[in-house]
Amino acid sequence: MKKFIALLRGINVSGQKQIKMSDLKSLFEESGFQNVETYIQSGNVIFSSKEKSIEKLEIKISAAIKRKYGFDVRIIIVTHQEIKSTLESNPFIKQKKDTDKLYVIFLSSLPSKADIKKLGESDFAPEEFIIDGRRLYLFVPNGYGRAKLNNNFFESKLNVSATTRNLKTVKKLYELSKTNEL
Repeated sequence: MKKFIALLRGINVSGQKQIKMSDLKSLFEESGFQNVETYIQSGNVIFSSKEKSIEKLEIKISAAIKRKYGFDVRIIIVTHQEIKSTLESNPFIKQKKDTDKLYVIFLSSLPSKADIKKLGESDFAPEEFIIDGRRLYLFVPNGYGRAKLNNNFFESKLNVSATTRNLKTVKKLYELSKTNEL
């Protein structure tokens, strides 16, 4: 069995796509996953599965949510090792930026080189971002609520699905996913 973290995009935001975490946990267990644990209302689920294909897991979870709740939810799955690498590689931590202003945007797939290049040609100061594979590091000194560089912005410019977590959440997901690692 391998441990995964499912990041659900856009649930429990502004009264949209409401799912109680206790119900989400039950849904995962009913879908055959083990060691299921949720973290905060934004849709973070740590679980174990015999299935190793991230794509198959994303499809299975998305379909189960659609059947039960009647709406589509984009699922991005990462591993404990990916979360660990995300924390270790964060360039803004190394630059000693205010950690309360740091976010990670997890991308569903690698954006095209052309889309990355186009995005890199603009200046969004004082906001900063760095793309590293399927993750995007974001520093927003005036807070995420006021940020021009947000999840929707990057999805439209990079032509990929994405979901954003603050650094505190990423750290907690790392801690939760390393306990009882299988």
